[in-house]
Amino acid sequence: MTWQHTIVIEETEGWSSNRVYNAVKAYLATRINANINMQRLRVSSTEEDVKKMVVSMEAGEEMADVYEGAEFKWCLVTREVSGDPNNGSGGGREIRSYEVSFNKRHKEKALKEYLPFIVATAKAIKDQERSLSIYMKERYDEWSPIDLQHPSTFDTLTMDQKQKQSIIDDLDRFIQRKEYYRRIGKAWKRGYLLYGPPGTGKSSLIAAIANHLRFDIYDLELTGVNSNSDLRRLLVGMTNRSILVVEDIDCTIELEQREEDDEEDSKSSSTEKKAQDKVTLSGLLNFVDGLWSTSGEERILIFTTNYKERLDPALLRPGRMDMHIHMGYCATEAFQILANNYHSIDYHVTYPEIEALIEEVSVTPAEVAEVLMRSDDTDVALHDLVELLKLKKKDATEIKTGSKQAEENKDANEIKTGSKQAEEKKEANEIKTESMEVDGGDEIKTGSVQVEEKKDDKEAVVKNELTENGSG
Repeated sequence: MTWQHTIVIEETEGWSSNRVYNAVKAYLATRINANINMQRLRVSSTEEDVKKMVVSMEAGEEMADVYEGAEFKWCLVTREVSGDPNNGSGGGREIRSYEVSFNKRHKEKALKEYLPFIVATAKAIKDQERSLSIYMKERYDEWSPIDLQHPSTFDTLTMDQKQKQSIIDDLDRFIQRKEYYRRIGKAWKRGYLLYGPPGTGKSSLIAAIANHLRFDIYDLELTGVNSNSDLRRLLVGMTNRSILVVEDIDCTIELEQREEDDEEDSKSSSTEKKAQDKVTLSGLLNFVDGLWSTSGEERILIFTTNYKERLDPALLRPGRMDMHIHMGYCATEAFQILANNYHSIDYHVTYPEIEALIEEVSVTPAEVAEVLMRSDDTDVALHDLVELLKLKKKDATEIKTGSKQAEENKDANEIKTGSKQAEEKKEANEIKTESMEVDGGDEIKTGSVQVEEKKDDKEAVVKNELTENGSG
């Protein structure tokens, strides 16, 4: 059949595993369900979960696959190969291989498009099925992994739907832009700042992002890092396709400002050594978007804080934290998602009252979730939530009333104090005026006495002169 060409893909290449063979096996497992005419199938599982079974072809079976209008026929072939007695392997071994046949006019399509498509699809399948890990820092600046089994997804996340979709779109766009980042000359990374009150779902959002992208998480506690050089060693040790998380960045460590670093340079050598034994803002920024930011690819950086205003503006600008995500108090839509998550309901008679109260009070999704978990009885759980919201409203009203009264008392005290000061000032002015009047009267009186005394003296002088003249 001169029109038919065949490609053979063996299980091993020498003593190494053939990755293309494994990719074909994973890809065909997703296509076998549509080929019910196959008489023999191979089923296997390496996990306790029987739902995660792998269905594959049995030797001698054939199946057809269509890619962009071209038909490709697959067949699993096995053959026995005798061992080499000179190497001590007298027994034979089985070699398995996949063979794909197609019309010769599709040969270029098979080699340049179809097989690369199979490899990429198998990689995506593997990424979706592999277990995720969360890494934490151990001694000697090394990462230690444990399994990440957080169930949070974007479907269960209590967040405004528009905000949720914008995050999903941003993540999907990021992982598809490898060539774009390379063309514009930037590191293939993306930064997210999650800010808002405690209990608003920041950790759940991080887990949802990891599950959506199938990225491992590296949880970095900055207080456990002694210096910038230790920080670099840790960050370089991260794998690609991973998420670096620094939670509560505003309070985990006192990040030294860059201008403070410059001042340290002018101090004594002992002080310089002390300054080096800490993580600085400059050291962190150097990894976020400096030269060290290119030490890996396809990475997500996530910082969280309860107080965004405490962070240095240099850390927040685009290129470092590209997307700022506010995690706020529970809103109506978030409550409906929580109720559906915990009690599988779309509506209840208490919904109007609950939604009206939620608009008036500040309650976190964590507080709502905790109440909904208390009882399996939906009626009981929702009525308990109504009571919680009413109590919060009462407390808020009392606080508001108390604040208003305190403000009124403050104003009254200020008015009273002002009046008292004005009265004291008036009295002081009156006393001063009286003193001036008294002083003026005394001066006039004194002046009169002096004039009178001068007059008497003059009369006496004149009298004496007259007396002397008469005697003469």
